[in-house]
Amino acid sequence: MLNRLALALAVTTLVSAADLPPVAQLLVDVIKIDTSNPPGNEDKLAQFLKTKFAPLGFEIDIIETPQKGKSHFIARLRGNGSKKPVLLAAHADVVGVEREKWTVDPFAGVIKDGSVYGRGAIDFKGGLAVFAQAVLDLAKNKVKLDRDVIFLSEADEEGGLYNTTWLARVAWDKIDCEYSLNEGGWIIKGKDGKTSYVSISTADKGGVSLTLNAKGTSTHSSMPRPDNAIYTLARALAKLSSYDTKVKLTPETRMFFSTLSDVSPEPMKTHFKNLLSDDPVKVAEADKIISEDTLLHAIMRNTIAPVLMSAGFRGNVIPGNAEVTLNFRTIPGTTTEELIDEIKEVVQDPRVEITPASMAMTRGPMTPEQKKQMDDYAKMRASLKPSPLDNELYKSLVKHALAVYPTAKVTPYLFQAGTDSSAWRSRGIPVYGIYPYPIDHEDLKRMHGNDERVPISSLETGVDLIYKTLLDVAATKK
Repeated sequence: MLNRLALALAVTTLVSAADLPPVAQLLVDVIKIDTSNPPGNEDKLAQFLKTKFAPLGFEIDIIETPQKGKSHFIARLRGNGSKKPVLLAAHADVVGVEREKWTVDPFAGVIKDGSVYGRGAIDFKGGLAVFAQAVLDLAKNKVKLDRDVIFLSEADEEGGLYNTTWLARVAWDKIDCEYSLNEGGWIIKGKDGKTSYVSISTADKGGVSLTLNAKGTSTHSSMPRPDNAIYTLARALAKLSSYDTKVKLTPETRMFFSTLSDVSPEPMKTHFKNLLSDDPVKVAEADKIISEDTLLHAIMRNTIAPVLMSAGFRGNVIPGNAEVTLNFRTIPGTTTEELIDEIKEVVQDPRVEITPASMAMTRGPMTPEQKKQMDDYAKMRASLKPSPLDNELYKSLVKHALAVYPTAKVTPYLFQAGTDSSAWRSRGIPVYGIYPYPIDHEDLKRMHGNDERVPISSLETGVDLIYKTLLDVAATKK
């Protein structure tokens, strides 16, 4: 019976897939290529993309990294060269899955309830498919271009060692441009199904990891002592679990919340206005309500998340130390030293040592050269300035977002995580981030989680948005 049910579901999926729009079929195809990182195996996706781009006249470069099977894919559609290129970048790798918690095969590209399901559907193979389809459509429609249009499928965004910072060092001439699109801001649907806002990220939060190491006496488990390291660490974590960092708004975040106050009904309209006020009481009250939305909570402060723990080695030995790694996503300008001082003030226990986490802990084993590379990368990201709001690409994105999503308002945005855009921002090239498909909060919470999905209709409108934007900034004007 189970086999017959599985067969019936498979047939239903195939029938539905027969009428898929090109962007949805492309997403199904790229989800089926498992690029979970580690190890990534992005070269498999690069070879597949070559079959889509090369027949349409794109110049193809596949840049291999020192890690076998990990490659960057670059496709260039030539213009007349009167303007510098525009680049669309999307990472090919995805995070791993907990297969037993999915209701569908995460690497099958299942069509269900009007959505494409699979790892990376939102982050960021959905974006890769939208960007790719828009660029492919330029070639299919034989659009004459003033500038080259470059499509980049990035390797190692989820790992970092051979990401676009590495690519920029070895092949900058292949990805140099006037401005770029990448992942970032959100197109959010409200409970009524209408698109309420489009956020375009102009900067990313940074990332810092700290290690809390609690000290105690190592002894036989039959003779527990009051200085138990695990209990000491547990008390420190209990304090952190009830602690929240203070609101810290950047100019872009203030504009974002001002937009939310314009599009939101009461009482949220007032809460968003109060968050922007100078009254600390009003700010605190607004923060409490607004922070019920985890995305909004994340973009207005430094966030703290325990991600790794280690203690003990035998069942009859009380360990002499217990360790946890905390991952912080930081507002630009925040230093590691500030975070250490803040956590010491919260924990207030001299038996807990707080230090920057080793890169080997957070990224895996590395050579000294690789560790220096990652340290330099983190410092560089922390110093980046937001992309400006006064150039052709940003203005075109705003114009077409308002046209494609007429119920929405458009706002700049501080992305709550990190992206690979620093390879360009660090060279003074503006980068604008967008997840180019409307989603609701139910879709959003599945990102990096289980049963990740993106609506097919949203993919289609996303292609419309990106294609019209590219026509505006790259096509030869008649």
